[in-house]
Amino acid sequence: MQEVLAIFTRANIVYMLKGLLLTVEIAVTTIILSLIFGTVLAMIRNYCKGKLKIFSLLATAYIELFRCTPNLLWIYFMYFEFKGSQYFIGTMTFTVFTSAVVAEIVRGGFNAIHKGQFEGAYSQGFNFFQTMWYVIIPQTYKNIIPALLSQMTTVIKDTCFLRAVAITEFMWQSMVIVGQYCDTLPKICGVFAFMALVYFLINFALSLAVRAYQKKISVS
Repeated sequence: MQEVLAIFTRANIVYMLKGLLLTVEIAVTTIILSLIFGTVLAMIRNYCKGKLKIFSLLATAYIELFRCTPNLLWIYFMYFEFKGSQYFIGTMTFTVFTSAVVAEIVRGGFNAIHKGQFEGAYSQGFNFFQTMWYVIIPQTYKNIIPALLSQMTTVIKDTCFLRAVAITEFMWQSMVIVGQYCDTLPKICGVFAFMALVYFLINFALSLAVRAYQKKISVS
């Protein structure tokens, strides 16, 4: 136990937490942007009809392309095709991928809303965008909170894929510590246990916060 604890010096912990900071920055930005773009994609796919059908087809093609291909593939593609900071590459990669997943979650929420909600809003003089903003989207998000929570935790965990292109997120930094200081199995397991604990605490805290919010809005 003493040899395991010896790895967790102040310098090593700070080094790993710097990677954790990048992980959190990428994950939070990805979640926010994906909620926005995913909602827009879902609206386009679901409600662009008639002359606007082409936009629905394009949105469908985008969603199916990213949902049916591995995220790691796009990480490699973005890394080699685009130039930018680690934060930019990581955020862009996860946003274009996660937006497609979120779009399908949101679209499922849209389809669960009875069409009478639209008719009621139109009868009050709302146009389509006002109806979506004030009536449909709030109800949709209330219904899809559990699915969105699952996707948020997936984003946080999957940031570890970025180590494949040497982006210095939490797992990359932690594995550097393993390579430099861990010469025995207990030391390696100690660092892995620390990584698991950090990921668990972040996702569990997020889960508790979202559930508390869901309970609050359900009561209200």
